[in-house]
Amino acid sequence: PLFVDMSEAKVEPLDLPTGVLTGDETRKLFLHAQKYGYAIPAFNCTSSSTINCVLEAARDSKSPIIIQVSTSGAWFYAGKGVRNDGKDKKKTLEGSVLGA
Repeated sequence: PLFVDMSEAKVEPLDLPTGVLTGDETRKLFLHAQKYGYAIPAFNCTSSSTINCVLEAARDSKSPIIIQVSTSGAWFYAGKGVRNDGKDKKKTLEGSVLGA
């Protein structure tokens, strides 16, 4: 199967909110994955359509995922009004947050 049903595994439940996690919540998730030996996949999302597909798959499988974007992808999400000359890194970073 593409996704493993973790409900049958002897894994202590992890109480985290759905959606974007904070730094402390992400650390808690990573430590849990390390303790129980599972991976959290990262998907390089190149459009809002791929983000939606990845989010739907994570929801349906009840699994955590990482949405990954390139610098150019983050710039795309930031909008056409942001320079793409490498000097406006703060705006590009904001674009990656907008993608999330």
